[in-house]
Amino acid sequence: MAGKFITFEGIEGCGKTTQIKLIDAYLRQKGFKTVLTREPGGTKIGDNIRHLLLDPNNKEMHPRTELLLYSASRAQHVEELIKPAMNDGKIVLCDRYTDSTVAYQGAARRLDMQTIDGINKIATDSLKPYLTLIFDLPTKEGLARAKKRSALDRFEQEAPDFHERVRQGYLAIASREPARVKIINGAGSIDDIHKEVIKILDASTRP
Repeated sequence: MAGKFITFEGIEGCGKTTQIKLIDAYLRQKGFKTVLTREPGGTKIGDNIRHLLLDPNNKEMHPRTELLLYSASRAQHVEELIKPAMNDGKIVLCDRYTDSTVAYQGAARRLDMQTIDGINKIATDSLKPYLTLIFDLPTKEGLARAKKRSALDRFEQEAPDFHERVRQGYLAIASREPARVKIINGAGSIDDIHKEVIKILDASTRP
């Protein structure tokens, strides 16, 4: 699995952040070198952009501004962290990537998909994940989980129909790219979901 790029995706409260940490520990125990990162963020510049994007006070942010800020953070992330780590033979585990942009700014914000695809290619220098895991569960359940965690960020405060469009956007991605994207039921126990993730990872890396 050396030099691999794996992304974790899903709606708010889906459990992906818990699972990515568990898989990072699992892979390290197996002797792999890993890098655990997230979007927006992953770099000093990216973390500054993250604050702008998630700040609930920035309600007036235009969807195109949102798209371009995510893309700016991603471009820095790819060049400063992801590519160097992969070139060093490490497994990069990333909490959100371009599929989030397709789901949130495309399906939910309804920005033009061709525009999003073009900007994603520029921001990533055409780097795509080796494997993407989407943690799916009913929108209502995900939002209920998110509300229990902490103060809601700008996206978590969006209306339920926005989050349902995000969910449907993710399911559409999985339907289009079944070889890369795997759907995992996020409604199970943490341990059961972890076992399912391990099963998929092991299957995807067999010779």
